[in-house]
Amino acid sequence: MQTRLLGATGERLSALGFGCMGLVGWYGTRNDEEARATLIEAIDRGINHLDTAASYQVGENERFVGSIIRDRRDRVFLATKCGLARGPGGSVIVDNRPETIRSSCDASLERLGIDHIDLFYLHRIDKTVPIEESVGTLAELVRAGKIRYIGLSECSVQTLRRACAVHPVAAVQSEYSVWTRDPEDGLLDACRELGVGFVAYSPLGRGFLAGNFRRLEDLPPDDNRRSQPRFQDENAAHNARIADLVREFAARKGCTPAQLAIAWVLAQGEHILPIPGMKTRAHLADNLGALEVKLTAEECREIAARIDELGVRGDRHPPAMMQALDR
Repeated sequence: MQTRLLGATGERLSALGFGCMGLVGWYGTRNDEEARATLIEAIDRGINHLDTAASYQVGENERFVGSIIRDRRDRVFLATKCGLARGPGGSVIVDNRPETIRSSCDASLERLGIDHIDLFYLHRIDKTVPIEESVGTLAELVRAGKIRYIGLSECSVQTLRRACAVHPVAAVQSEYSVWTRDPEDGLLDACRELGVGFVAYSPLGRGFLAGNFRRLEDLPPDDNRRSQPRFQDENAAHNARIADLVREFAARKGCTPAQLAIAWVLAQGEHILPIPGMKTRAHLADNLGALEVKLTAEECREIAARIDELGVRGDRHPPAMMQALDR
């Protein structure tokens, strides 16, 4: 398995990580047996970077992942997150108060069935709490041995710099793909400058860039992607042209669309660690093939430029979640 350093920590993680959010629902039909087999096979094939969160299925995701890794704890680097919850009517609650961070850490440890968390993120940035106070609390958890490293998810460059002045930040996690390139507006450079790893979630555009679906009608009624603006009717029809473009480039490289999309993210820098979601062994095998696809800088620029010409329609999150971003 190819590896990459996680920022300045000295930790070598698998170049391809595993985003666990969809293992027990959220996207598509739930199949616990296949999801379990997929995660076990991923670990057996050398993927050691697993990413979950307290908010995924209200803790159920952590319990599911925990049940699998307890006998494999020494083989995985486990990341989870705190500070984000759903409120009434689909509202989003961001809470980075010290007492919430402490209690969330203890609750995650209990659900996971482990004695420490390798990487503990603030899932979103609470603008009502100074980041220095939140990171200071995370630093206390490091000293207590409950967590090893601190991470921030969807933070701004300014927030990252303020956080790093309090305690080293191991990783920043944000959505990044060939059609979501917001981190290129300073965040990727700041991470490189500060020795912070960058963890890219949704490198496959929630499966859309991989060609797993083209319109809402292709998704089960309870699939969360139905709420995503980019997949709404008119937006989906337009954005399908981008998926077609990815497929076109993939054919030129002799790989699958999923492999092309992941390879593009990997090619953007050695400090970038993509964590595609996968819940079937077929998708796992497909994604692992991305490690053998090498894109030149010129090819990467051409792909991005062609997508820019088409333009992506729709926000990358529903309105309530967009409002929770630190921008």
